[in-house]
Amino acid sequence: MSKYIFITGGVLSSLGKGVTSAAIGSILEGMGYKITLMKLDPYLNIDPGTMNPYQHGEVFVTEDGAETDLDLGHYERFTNAVMTKYNNTTSGKLYHNLLEKERKGVFLGATVQVIPHFTDEIKKSIEKVANSYDITLVEIGGTVGDIESLPFLEAIRQMGIEKSKDNVVYIHLTYVPYIRVSEELKTKPSQHSVKELRAIGIQPDILIGRAEKPLPKNIKRKLAMFTNVEEDSVFSAPDLDIIYEIPLYFKKEGLDRVIAKHLNLEYREPDLSKWRKIVSTISKLEGGVDIGIVGKYVDLKDAYKSISESLIHAQIPNKVKVNIHWINSERINQENYKEVLSGLDGILVPGGFGDRGIEGKIMTAKYARENNVPYFGICLGMQIAVIEFARSVAGLEGANSTEFNPLSPHPVIDIMQEQKSVEKKGGTMRLGAYQCHLKPGTKAYQIYMSEVILERHRHRYEFNPKYVPILEEKGLIVSGVHKTKGLPEIVEIPSHPWFIACQFHPEFKSKPFNPHPLFVSFVEASYRKRLETKGK
Repeated sequence: MSKYIFITGGVLSSLGKGVTSAAIGSILEGMGYKITLMKLDPYLNIDPGTMNPYQHGEVFVTEDGAETDLDLGHYERFTNAVMTKYNNTTSGKLYHNLLEKERKGVFLGATVQVIPHFTDEIKKSIEKVANSYDITLVEIGGTVGDIESLPFLEAIRQMGIEKSKDNVVYIHLTYVPYIRVSEELKTKPSQHSVKELRAIGIQPDILIGRAEKPLPKNIKRKLAMFTNVEEDSVFSAPDLDIIYEIPLYFKKEGLDRVIAKHLNLEYREPDLSKWRKIVSTISKLEGGVDIGIVGKYVDLKDAYKSISESLIHAQIPNKVKVNIHWINSERINQENYKEVLSGLDGILVPGGFGDRGIEGKIMTAKYARENNVPYFGICLGMQIAVIEFARSVAGLEGANSTEFNPLSPHPVIDIMQEQKSVEKKGGTMRLGAYQCHLKPGTKAYQIYMSEVILERHRHRYEFNPKYVPILEEKGLIVSGVHKTKGLPEIVEIPSHPWFIACQFHPEFKSKPFNPHPLFVSFVEASYRKRLETKGK
């Protein structure tokens, strides 16, 4: 039988429940336990796939093609667990399943209610994921006190009774604000948050206080007294410069021993050597390379979370610090693009949807191509590179994507036939892992050192194969293809120091202890460019 750790959050959102859950998972893995993680989101969308990134941040895509919450990215980066469509569920998805059953007559004769029917759906979704794992960590989205999350809290309260005390532990992550004027850490918000939790029948076993600085003993003692949590089960989660230091900090605090005690686990000293090595390497980085991320959601950094983390991972083998410059593509125009982009050692254009900021991205690709600046295009960033090359080099005036101009005389990026009949937007793109065959002798092949790779996709429009011969004749080489569908997956310019763009999302498979080769090579090329133009 799997044991369960339920992680809730209080006082305010964006405390870092996902990172906290992932860090705890990495510690338990280090102890030799087989773990998995799950995120329960209270919103009514079936999944975050149709949300604007400003609403919910990045959409993380799993190997099996599910569009999920960005916290699943944290889970995969911190652990060896592989997320699937079952590791993230929402109120919308669960209500949809429940009402489908009602229409089929599964509950014939019964009045379908939130309790027990909806809470039963929640518990079944958790148990489905937990099957065959030693420990399942379940993060409840939202903040205690939100009306939307009440059914989820009721479901995990019930599981605490059904699974017995030794098999369930409740961890509550709460905010401990620091009042600068009085130079005090205040516990009252946390007290009220735990009071809300206890009012619905959940007594936290472990309390973790998020704060600007470590919680002193007297604050921990006060929190323990007024939340009914044992003093040795109150922990600190201060702001840290390196996110991957969190497992080490929790270990230093003794969180591993307390979890083992509450779950009646055999205690094993966790092997956290890889985290020590990662933190040590990152903390000693010298020099620097300036990389611009040119997108249209840059005001919310979480919209590109996996990309920024992948660049951090690429620092480790290159032993060079990456300075990320966030550039809004809407503010780039014909008059200022050279000024805005000058000084960058590398340029990355990430994915996105819609025509807002597109011309700014096209000018960005043009600048990188003409000035020999390393260019890394991801998904839309690849389509942008193709459009720019078709216009500027191949002379295809008006070349565009039919997403932006359905009447383009040269639709070098087009929607494929199978997508034209799609009416529902949610979950209907090309999603998940697809094989890509690499062409020997190309830069992509040299980077991967493999003829066949498996990468994750999330897009509806493709590089129109009809235009491949025309663009290849002019010097844009297709170095990776999906053979079954006959679709270009990677393009590069051999005459350029480093110009690679891919239709897939490599950032979803990068980990700090296994950086993605494309990001590693891109950072290496950007640093080489810096040395050539500026010196160290």
